[in-house]
Amino acid sequence: MCSEGLRERYVNPYTDFAFKLLFGTDLNKEILIGFLNALFDGKQVIEDVTYLNTEHLGSKETDRRAVFDVYCENEKGEKILIEMQRGEQQFFKDRSIYYATYPIREQAIKGEIWDYELKAVYVIGILNFALDDVSSSSFRHEVKLMDTTTHEVFFDKLTFVYLEMPKFHKTEQELDTLFDKWMFVLKNLARLMERPTALQERVFNRLFEAAEIAQFSKENLYAYEESLKVYRDWNNVIDTAIQKGIARGMEEGLVKGMEEGIAKGMEEGIVKGMEEGIAKGMEKGIAEGEWMKAQTIAGNLKNAGLSIAEIAKVTGLSEDEINSL
Repeated sequence: MCSEGLRERYVNPYTDFAFKLLFGTDLNKEILIGFLNALFDGKQVIEDVTYLNTEHLGSKETDRRAVFDVYCENEKGEKILIEMQRGEQQFFKDRSIYYATYPIREQAIKGEIWDYELKAVYVIGILNFALDDVSSSSFRHEVKLMDTTTHEVFFDKLTFVYLEMPKFHKTEQELDTLFDKWMFVLKNLARLMERPTALQERVFNRLFEAAEIAQFSKENLYAYEESLKVYRDWNNVIDTAIQKGIARGMEEGLVKGMEEGIAKGMEEGIVKGMEEGIAKGMEKGIAEGEWMKAQTIAGNLKNAGLSIAEIAKVTGLSEDEINSL
């Protein structure tokens, strides 16, 4: 069961178990505080955090449930929500905004007169994919409510930070800041066999100690291997679905393009028809592939024993769709 995982010295932080172990437990609170302070880079200094319940229900029974990866508040009562996004979702930004409503709404004081003053809310997304609609080569994006005329921040108590990990390419020799070092660790931890010499800060002592697989108890080792299997299955299903979608789209596009081109009866019409048909066919095939991918992933995760709410969070499918599988 555990032989495959033991080929690696340190855990893969993209797995659910490892991410919550490193960043979501009181035992490793120092790691979370170090990461957040590096992320904020002096804009604020966090001295302590308190972990909050990661499972939330809306105000009504019919409201959809939200399950966060890590949810905490600092010593000033500001809420911090951290999500490790392992795969791209069609409505990722919508989901991010939706999740932000929970730490906002729960600040309402029940049974008392309340003046609506809010504590700041931070939503941090560590993305194991690149955002399709973001052309910038920068891997870090900080988003706030802005006045589109003056380009000034309109409301500074709601902040979204997105980290596109595939866009981070620095080598160990190129790490300039403490935040660079954190990005390097998150992206490369599972591939490291030794601690890099550039990472000598005290907080990394704790991180590498907590991440070493050989130090796990039998229970934690089993839990990690199960989480690793789900992560690998997820990646395999995604790759397979995308390839099938592209292949199907190209085949349909070629046929349709040739038919339209021949109907026009001209060489220009054939070329143009084929190009348009291929483009439309690929678009249709990829869209169908994404839907098939989500269903396949949901089925695999369901068989792996994940809850319906967790599967819905990962795939973007509704709970009714998942229950029907």
